[in-house]
Amino acid sequence: MNIALIAHDNKKELMEAFCIAYKFILKDHTLYATAGTGAMIAEATGLEVNCLEYGHLGEEQIAARVAYNEMDLVIFFMDPNRSEEELVGFNTIRAYCDRNNIPFATNLATAEILINGLYRGDFAWRELVHSSDR
Repeated sequence: MNIALIAHDNKKELMEAFCIAYKFILKDHTLYATAGTGAMIAEATGLEVNCLEYGHLGEEQIAARVAYNEMDLVIFFMDPNRSEEELVGFNTIRAYCDRNNIPFATNLATAEILINGLYRGDFAWRELVHSSDR
């Protein structure tokens, strides 16, 4: 499964702790992240992370992959105190996830539910999505 990991600056430590805690699950999947978040995750966990560009440009690159239904799970620890202008990338990714039925977590509680569902095999239906794309 392809998993996108994104965290606003004041949520990066939370993302790092999440990835350390769930490394045993994440290691079996293909990870994508914006550059800053990805570098931090890779250093803290030793996981292989496909790092895209920094910041908003990286969010746009992930949004494009989500738009083409290439992601199976998106975890985006966002800062709810950001202005609407600063949340453009977040809102774009959220809309594409809704359009393509891609599970999307914006906080630790939801991320833990989804990652444990992934571990149990609850995301097997995403394989059907990919096989029908071919």
